[in-house]
Amino acid sequence: MKRLIFILALALMAPIAALAVQPDEVLSDPAMEARARHISQKLRCPICQGENIDESNAAISRDLRLYVRERLVAGDADDQVIDAVVDRFGEFVLFEPRARGGNLLLWLAGPAMLLIGLLIAWVFLRGRRPTDGAVDALNASEQARLDEIMRD
Repeated sequence: MKRLIFILALALMAPIAALAVQPDEVLSDPAMEARARHISQKLRCPICQGENIDESNAAISRDLRLYVRERLVAGDADDQVIDAVVDRFGEFVLFEPRARGGNLLLWLAGPAMLLIGLLIAWVFLRGRRPTDGAVDALNASEQARLDEIMRD
């Protein structure tokens, strides 16, 4: 029963994302509409921040979707449309910021931290290894105590 309720809930939630693009926004040319959808997937809603403009119901996202379609109808290439939106709103609207300028530091910080972490772990583990490989032998009193414990 729980599984049925879960599947029903998922089925009812699926159309929610489809409600974002309104029928009056859809272009008559299917290829042009596919390009607009592809571009919209790459652009973040300035208000929602966790959704792309294709899925967001915010008014600014609707305006951006219309602007993207307007630029495509005007004959702009996909990169030109994205550049125009970035010029208006900044790099924040890109889900995948470009790897240049200040963003280059962010792109390189993750791999650099991984390498530093691996180096620290290697140094730590290497320092824990005994250098001479010898283990101190038990003295007579310790050996006697061990023998007593083993007999019990």
